[in-house]
Amino acid sequence: MRCASLTIHKEEFSFSAGHFTIFSATEREQLHGHNYSVSVSFKFNIEHNGLSFDYRHYKKKILALCDQLDRHFLLPSQSPYLQVEAEGDYWIAHFNQKKIPFLKEDVILLPLTNITIEELSHWFLQQIIAEQATLPQHAIHGITVEVYNGPGQSAGASIANMPFVKEAVHDGRED
Repeated sequence: MRCASLTIHKEEFSFSAGHFTIFSATEREQLHGHNYSVSVSFKFNIEHNGLSFDYRHYKKKILALCDQLDRHFLLPSQSPYLQVEAEGDYWIAHFNQKKIPFLKEDVILLPLTNITIEELSHWFLQQIIAEQATLPQHAIHGITVEVYNGPGQSAGASIANMPFVKEAVHDGRED
């Protein structure tokens, strides 16, 4: 069995979003934004026909995830230092005894402890591997996601040695 890797880093795998990084219970960045981009690398077995798998499935998924986040303000819902509550059409973020209001339509709450490229790379990875059934079908045994918040700066999340079971193809001959 031959192994290979494939990296997908397309121009359309990008999104613009606002955020702030939380450093402690009393310190955070000012509100600002980035033009993010995403790349995904797969480790897999090469099949007998010289192909790996039809990676259009993953390209669509990555594009949909980027589109979901694009032009929104991202807030972490799991931060020990930030509490977010609904109030009518608004999300009210409570930080260091201050209230920061956001229109709900402008915000995506993510189940993260902070909005950093490290956390975003793990979020993308979790979304990609959520469909566990497709990974064995494609003989994928490793995935790395990199999220960039500008040229030359990225963070990544990986999962390796993923077990997979692929049905053996028999041609009718005895082994």
